[in-house]
Amino acid sequence: MLESLKMNTFYTRSQEAGLHIMHIALNKQATSQIILLVGKSMTQKSLYRTLVRVQDLTAEKADQLIWLRARVHTSRAKGKQCFLVLRQQQFNVQALVAVGDRASKQMVKFAANITKESIVDVEAAVRKVEQKIESCSQQDVELHIERVSIFVISQAEARLPLQLEDAVRPDGDGEEEGRATVNQDTKLDNRVIDLRTTTSQAIFRLQSGVCQLFRDTLTQKGFVEIQTPKIISAASEGGANVFTVSYFKTSAYLAQSPQLYKQMCICADFDKVFCVGPVFRAEDSNTHRHLTEFVGLDIEMAFNYHYHEVIDSITDTMVQIFKGLRDNFQTEIQTVNKQFPSEPFKFLEPTLRLEYTEAVAMLHEAGVEMGDEDDLSTPNEKLLGRLVKEKYDTDFYVLDKYPLAVRPFYTMPDPNNPKYSNSYDMFMRGEEILSGAQRIHDAQLLTDRATHHQIDLEKIKAYIDSFRYGAPPHGGGGIGLERVCMLYLGLHNVRQTSMFPRDPKRLTP
Repeated sequence: MLESLKMNTFYTRSQEAGLHIMHIALNKQATSQIILLVGKSMTQKSLYRTLVRVQDLTAEKADQLIWLRARVHTSRAKGKQCFLVLRQQQFNVQALVAVGDRASKQMVKFAANITKESIVDVEAAVRKVEQKIESCSQQDVELHIERVSIFVISQAEARLPLQLEDAVRPDGDGEEEGRATVNQDTKLDNRVIDLRTTTSQAIFRLQSGVCQLFRDTLTQKGFVEIQTPKIISAASEGGANVFTVSYFKTSAYLAQSPQLYKQMCICADFDKVFCVGPVFRAEDSNTHRHLTEFVGLDIEMAFNYHYHEVIDSITDTMVQIFKGLRDNFQTEIQTVNKQFPSEPFKFLEPTLRLEYTEAVAMLHEAGVEMGDEDDLSTPNEKLLGRLVKEKYDTDFYVLDKYPLAVRPFYTMPDPNNPKYSNSYDMFMRGEEILSGAQRIHDAQLLTDRATHHQIDLEKIKAYIDSFRYGAPPHGGGGIGLERVCMLYLGLHNVRQTSMFPRDPKRLTP
């Protein structure tokens, strides 16, 4: 403990720099000190330093003297030496403090007693190593801290709710040695700590990449990003699984989808729109892939001749995302694979498209008993995914022409077969990630279908009225961001790809 070093504390104030500086000096024999800097701005040139990023510490920087700010991941004293692992996000580097002409015994002891997860500034020399340091991301170099040059910027409490090295250990790894792992609930209860792990850092940087690729691809295709209301007057999907909220003297609902507003924008001649935002589903589903709040990546567009123009646009967008992740996020993918090994994600160009009847036939051939117009159960979806992978060697495909009875009220019936519809789902590794369709753009047919689904017409009057003044044929779909990331990385629970997940049993943190 730092207290054992018998520190004396005193305060000074630097008026010129606008800083409060707390010097924590060790006993008289010590040659080290901690400096905590808290202030408005650094106005004196002498206070500015160029801080190097851990990921940039390569053999090319050998023998350079650098400044670095990082967290203390681990510290280990060994004789007259202390080995530190300093971490920035998913990158880390080994640092060494050793007793010698430029480092005292007290300095080594001080370094060894800095608590894990404390944030420190260090000045150190970059040195090449003869043998790769396998335990660190920066394997070719280490840092030699030789001066009075370890400054604690923020000290962490000594007792952590979980150990980061336990949280990134693969399930079952090290059980024979009795090493601990951390279960999912403990990770989620202490999410801020868990998000510091290399695995979590990689997951959410890749997730950010999905959003960026989604936006960039659609913008290049001429789409306009829109923002839609999340408090609405009627259930957007026509079902009962909605969150009801008090809205002044009446009730409202949290949006299950931006569906109705996307369509209204098409009616308003925006032609092609997309949005990224929260979606709410009041489903009491405690499964590996359901959340009560998730991020929707939604697309809607007018088409000229056939709704397959919409399918082609969406599948090409997904392919561009897959390519972007493959080409630009290998570090993140490999980091996640260390804890959760999986096969590389495979996709075809053009994307495989099967009709629903073909899928049912494949399942029948595999021994599944189901009606031609029954919806796919989750086990059947997964089985179909395996069958498609075996036959076509792809993890991504489209299922087209769903039975009309299992789709929302605004879905366009198939003009050639009224039992089916111009609707489609898209799958990754055998699980649905997008549900979409051609929408009904005729006000009377839309009214009839809403009545058939027993929807209160008064609550969706503004939506239906938007089609009375001329509406182009159009279609689109909604994608679950967390599910895309989970399945692309081959993970097994959507809560791993939701930063602060919400499900029927979890409302915090």
